[in-house]
This record gives sequence, structure tokens and C-alpha cells, in this order.
Amino acid sequence: MSQDRDDSIDKAPTATPGRMTATVLQVLPALGAQGGVERGTVEVAAAIVAAGGRAIVASAGGPLAHELARSGATHVTLPLASKNPFVIQANIDRLMDLIEAEKVDIVHARSRAPAWSAWFAARRTGRRFVTTFHGTYGAANFLKRRYNAVMTYGQRVIAISSFIAGHIRQNYGTAPAKIRIVHRGVDLNRFDPAKVSVERVVALAKDWRLTDGLPVVMLPGRLSRWKGQKVVLEAVALMNRRDFRCVLVGSDQGRTGYREELGAFIERHGLGGVVRFVDHAADMPAAYMLSDVVVSASTDPEAFGRVMAEAHALGRPVIASNHGGAREIVLEGKTGWLVPPGNAEALATALNEALALTPADRERISRDAIAHVRASFTTDLMCARTLAVYAEVLGMEPLA
Repeated sequence: MSQDRDDSIDKAPTATPGRMTATVLQVLPALGAQGGVERGTVEVAAAIVAAGGRAIVASAGGPLAHELARSGATHVTLPLASKNPFVIQANIDRLMDLIEAEKVDIVHARSRAPAWSAWFAARRTGRRFVTTFHGTYGAANFLKRRYNAVMTYGQRVIAISSFIAGHIRQNYGTAPAKIRIVHRGVDLNRFDPAKVSVERVVALAKDWRLTDGLPVVMLPGRLSRWKGQKVVLEAVALMNRRDFRCVLVGSDQGRTGYREELGAFIERHGLGGVVRFVDHAADMPAAYMLSDVVVSASTDPEAFGRVMAEAHALGRPVIASNHGGAREIVLEGKTGWLVPPGNAEALATALNEALALTPADRERISRDAIAHVRASFTTDLMCARTLAVYAEVLGMEPLA
């Protein structure tokens, strides 16, 4: 059976649950501004409040704590980012005190270190326990697998993709009946073609020094070898054409050696006029709209693939590595292309095909991509399905 899909694992119900009277405590290391885990936590907290429940988030804090407060949720600052065993142990008591004081009904853990504290705290206070498995995590040895396994201890285990659901079942022996698939969601208030003005796109094109009339290939993602920037550059070199621009959007985050390697490749192959590096794009919706094709060339499987879903939400064709969450987002031959991971030749072929699309082809792909995202990968759907999981566990016996 394929690891990417397991039909015996249930997707969470799609219907929006009724009003909530429960108090839900979500725990994670911190509330940084960029990560999908953090963003999803805030979005679910807002949905809990909107449904009539109480939402509490415990973390070490961060920029998103202010947004959390604006939604009506409560943030409690605890040292949950620490992996120190003594701090993890102390956090059990801290969380138990919080659970009792706030009369928490459900504890929802979203990361491994805080999940260990949260699991013990939920057991000792007899509360329901839910986890979200956000990635494959490293599991090179028994101890690492044992550490990761806490993410399968929930009475319900939320997987962010069918790929992750299969990974959980095959690597941790988790019963399919415990797993619920809740895909990450795209915020259609931001990623909607009708809401991205021409002026924003033009301003970004000027900022990136792009030549008018030339198509744009974009790969968003931090500069990291597994994200596949080197594969993209190899594909661009193989294409042997200069009538487009390739933009690599993402910071090196201190990986200067890799950036220098990419720069040397560009110079060696005479690609300086074709390739642009952009450390950060504050207006990602405009960046997608500026692009003619978006690439996700990850050499390791993406747990979900937020970039692909966002690009599709804005009607952009996507070329992605044929593994992981990409198989659920990119519909081969309909909304984009799936190519073998790390295969520059196949990527070059797909890029040439994407750049050769007729206006009618682009319109069809745009329509299908937008419809696909709106049917399966929106923030509203993610929140509704998560609240449906909460409703399900509230009908269960508390943890003993």
C-alpha cells in the first residue's frame, strides 16, 4: 500500500460543527510569524472563539500572540520551547495548574517537546488529549522514534495530509481509526486573485528588477539544499534559453555556503541575467500573481506543501516533485506537473511545457486550480474539520 494514501484512515468531517461550550488548550513551542504550525494554531483558536468556546494557547510567546489576543483567545507564556528534560518535567506541573484553573476540556499538542508535558498533564487531570502530526520528523534510531511517538498518543491524531497519515500508520503502528486527516488551509482573504491589485504586482516587478513581457518562474522557500534550488538551476541551465526569469524567493538563514554554491553555479553557466535571488517577499499573493509558473522542487517529501496550495489558490500552475503532500495538491495534467524528485531533466521539460501554455490553457488550469483549493484546502475547512475532531473527542472517556 502506498505511504501517501490510506483509504482506511478517515478524513475529519467536512460539516461545520455546532456551537462549542468547551475550553481548548493548544500547546506549541512558540508563536513565530512564519510557520504553518503557528499560523494554524492561531486560526483554530479564532474558530473556537467564533463557535462559542474558549481558546487558550500556551507557548513561549512570539509575534502572533498579539493576533491571538485580537481573536478573543488567551495566550499563556510558558517555557514550552525548551527540550531540556528538567524543563519538560516542570512544564507538566505548570500545565496541570493551568488546566485546573481554566477548567480546560481538551489539550491539543502540536509539537513534540511540549506534547510530552501536555500528555502527562492531560492524563493526570483526566482531560481529553489531541495531537497534530505536522511532519515526518527525524527517526534515525529507536530513541528518536520514541521521542516522536508522543505525537501519536492523542485520542485522535490529526494528520496534515494523507501522506502524513500513511507515515504515522506505517512508522508508528497507529491504528487508522485514531487518525483524522485535516489538511492545512489557505486563507482566501489573502490568496484570492480578485483581491490582488495590478498595482501591487507592478510594484513588486519593479522591486525585483524584472523585464517587462518576460515570463517568470518562481521557487519560494528558504535556501536549503532539500528545497531543491540547485535542481532548479540545473534545469534552467539545461533549457538553454534566456527568454524568461527565474526568481528564488527565500532567505539563506545563515546558510551562506549553500548560497555561495548556487551563486557559483549561476556564474559558471552564465545565468546571471536569468536568475534573481530575493531574500524575502512581504507580499506573497502579489509574488504568486507575478509568476507564470511556481515550482516546488523539494528533494525530500513535503508534509503538506503550503506553497503549492497558495499558488493554486491564485490560479497559478505548479511543477512539483512527485512525492509527499504534492500528490494531493497538484493534479497531474490538470493543475500542473509532477516530476521525479531531483531530476533536472524532467523539471526542464516541464518548465518548457509550462512556458509554452496558450492563454486558453492557462485559463483552464487557473480555473481548475482555484476550484481544487477551494474544495479541499481552505482555512475555513481546516478549522471546521478540527472543531469536528474536538466534538468527537468530547464524546469519549477522559484520559485515565
